[in-house]
Amino acid sequence: MDYAQLKPGRRFAPLQSVLYYSQRIVTYPALRRLVVRALSGVVRLRQGTGSELHAATPAEETALGDLRRSGYAPLGNLLDGAQCDDIRDWLNDKLLTDRDHQRPGFTLAERAPEVRVADYQLHDVIACPHILALANSPPLLGLAARYMGCKPTISALGLRWSFPVAGSDSALQAFHRDSEDWLYLKVLVYLTDVDDGAGPHVFLHGSHLTRAPLRLRFYSDSEISSAHGAEMLLTALGTRGFCFAVDTAGIHKGTAPALQPRLMLQIQYSLLPSYAYRYAPERYHGPLMLDPYVNRLILRPSGSHG
Repeated sequence: MDYAQLKPGRRFAPLQSVLYYSQRIVTYPALRRLVVRALSGVVRLRQGTGSELHAATPAEETALGDLRRSGYAPLGNLLDGAQCDDIRDWLNDKLLTDRDHQRPGFTLAERAPEVRVADYQLHDVIACPHILALANSPPLLGLAARYMGCKPTISALGLRWSFPVAGSDSALQAFHRDSEDWLYLKVLVYLTDVDDGAGPHVFLHGSHLTRAPLRLRFYSDSEISSAHGAEMLLTALGTRGFCFAVDTAGIHKGTAPALQPRLMLQIQYSLLPSYAYRYAPERYHGPLMLDPYVNRLILRPSGSHG
């Protein structure tokens, strides 16, 4: 996803800047909850709850409770090994973009040794097997709808490699908070096996319920451990296909891989569009019948039904 220009300069987007910073400056959790309640009510009136088409199973209710209380909820292996193989095979010749430095696009086989974090382009993510089907699956849309209190919006979709590289980690691999919208969650899917040496995601239990600072910043490992205790850190380990939901308004990081690279899918569901991004919806020519409202930021309306 490309970021919008939120500060004065070339391609400055003043309206998006106002909408983005309006939710950033409201840091009191109780006040944010009031705004969320009002906004979700408006979306419900116009689009419905989004959860009425899928009755939650007991396991899904448990996941929703975990997400609300902890900010993190394991969802199990929602993709199997064959599906992960399909994704990896399809991506072999697709171009990656270095997240830390400007360089021409490159395939996985062409990666320079110093590249730490690299993303695939949105058009390749959308065309990739199994991705849209998973993002639009009733269990995930139902979880997002219940968490949001209304029909959700897919506001970001990405596939990212993280590689073991000696030296200082990427800024993306330090503890931080996100600020994507008034309310949102991310479903992260490991497409490679992830153990302690492959860069697991780490989340500070309950931190999504605490007040964020007006100026977002990075936190060192020692700062988090000394302030909260190592036992409050939840580490997501799993085999390829493992999924978990996380509210990244809380403190979290994707650990820098030490031994093995990690490929991860990120699906972001939000109450509104994330005004930090500059959206350019892509055409979809596949067979899936996709909700045009849910997918409006990533798919052109004419392509939502193939």
